[in-house]
Amino acid sequence: MPGVREQLRSDLRDAMRAKDAPRRNTIRMVEAAIKNAEIEKRGTELAESDILAILQRQVKQRRESIEQFERGGREDLADNERVEIAIIEQYLPRQLTRSDVEVRARAVIEQVGASGPGDRGKVMGLLMRELRGEADGSLVNAVVGALLDEAAQAN
Repeated sequence: MPGVREQLRSDLRDAMRAKDAPRRNTIRMVEAAIKNAEIEKRGTELAESDILAILQRQVKQRRESIEQFERGGREDLADNERVEIAIIEQYLPRQLTRSDVEVRARAVIEQVGASGPGDRGKVMGLLMRELRGEADGSLVNAVVGALLDEAAQAN
């Protein structure tokens, strides 16, 4: 199975042949972000996990842009960002659902003995390492917050 980088290169060639401008432009932007990260690391080729982290950042940036564009009444630009998100997400592993995150969060909460919101840092650190690339950080944070609030009320 080819890595994400090889898949991006192959899909870029296909998009250019098909004259698929949105796909071509999005892949080029992602490739540029990967190249910039490699330059920051003094030309070292990035690991697959680093590339996936870049892709997740790209999706996050576009989601933030959508919010801004919608507030500014620029639905056309928000739609362009949604198209780019759909293209980038094809290269990411399947994201966990809220219930999947809840199950994993409960296990980590039990493992570290967390009993309330004050333990959020311990839980988040461990959980985010475990879920890297599989779940959005804001979703994980919301789930952990709710579970720790629930635990504090139970005590």
